[in-house]
Amino acid sequence: MDISIQLSKLENHKSVQITGSKSESNRLLLLQALYPQIEIKNVSNSDDSVLMQKALGSKESLIDIHHAGTAMRFLTAYFSIQNDREVTITGSKRMKERPIGILVDALKTLGADISYLENDGYPPLKITGKKLTVNKVTLEANVSSQYISALLLIASKLDNGLELTLKGEITSVPYIKMTLALLASIGIDTTFNGNVITVKTATKKIEKQTLVVESDWSSASYFYSLIALSDVGTEISIASYKKESLQGDSVLASIYKSFGVVTTYKEHKITLEKTDVIDQKALTELDLRNAPDIAQTIAATAFGLGLECYMVGLHTLKIKETDRLVALKTEIEKLGGEVMITDASLHLKPSNTILSNVTISTYNDHRMAMAFAPLGLKTDINIENADVVSKSYPQFWEDFKAIGFQLK
Repeated sequence: MDISIQLSKLENHKSVQITGSKSESNRLLLLQALYPQIEIKNVSNSDDSVLMQKALGSKESLIDIHHAGTAMRFLTAYFSIQNDREVTITGSKRMKERPIGILVDALKTLGADISYLENDGYPPLKITGKKLTVNKVTLEANVSSQYISALLLIASKLDNGLELTLKGEITSVPYIKMTLALLASIGIDTTFNGNVITVKTATKKIEKQTLVVESDWSSASYFYSLIALSDVGTEISIASYKKESLQGDSVLASIYKSFGVVTTYKEHKITLEKTDVIDQKALTELDLRNAPDIAQTIAATAFGLGLECYMVGLHTLKIKETDRLVALKTEIEKLGGEVMITDASLHLKPSNTILSNVTISTYNDHRMAMAFAPLGLKTDINIENADVVSKSYPQFWEDFKAIGFQLK
């Protein structure tokens, strides 16, 4: 399905309810599979979380997680400790191109039985679950936090817990801290001192409890972009959010001050309002190593406002649903912008041109579709394969239509 967005204007003072965080949901779903006494509310309705739930509940020997990268990493660890169960876990063509060797090597160090069925280092995997008794492993600190979280999530079920040492400078710290906080919330003892993380074996009974997932901050980024691209005085409220969030992408509230967006917290809602204050200097020194998923939104926002933007810490974007750095460069330049990239950075030059009726390719990447959609406030724009948004935010287009977007 392709969507054409006609030049639109936001209806002021609207309110939107956003689905639960995919990151929190997928972590809690795995913990619920390990500890069934946990109940979860406001679970994400994203494709990734639906696939995660389906896989965790499946008794089949073949598990296909399609494009769901988080599910691939977390389930690889999960099935490694399912005693005497043999599964093959596979995914889409792109998933078979996304590396998983770092996680597989770490699990093998702990004693896991995993083999590659096609190319070494990549899915599909054959996993024979067993009891893991080794309790120490070392990883490079700059790897995807999903590898680290996958190990931490199963650690309390290992006979001797886990001591995980990270070598070098750690990236994506908020995602690691989210995992540890969720473990702590159900009663698992953890520590994070320097570059060493420990998770104790769950020796005491995990109590029956209900956990509520906060709404997804990555999804909130598109509303921050909308307000940034709107007239001064425009505002929108989105729910359900809290100021003390576990999600690294909550840094949006700080970053978007530079675009003139002020965030107000009240009763699980945040209200975003556009002011006329823009801090151009701050936009040329953004380090997103702890929140790389919002890079596409920031780049599209800056382009829509004709601003220069320089972001670093983006090395993990090359192994996402697509090479997001190359995709951003290609699509922004289609619209008339100028972008320079390296393996870990993006530099958007200031521009006064936004070409009309350009079709944005999405590369099977939900964030490409959603990051470019707010530019419909500046010009007519077309989004190819627009239903890809279901991966993380199935109601995206309905919510945009409800606040004034002209879609066909």
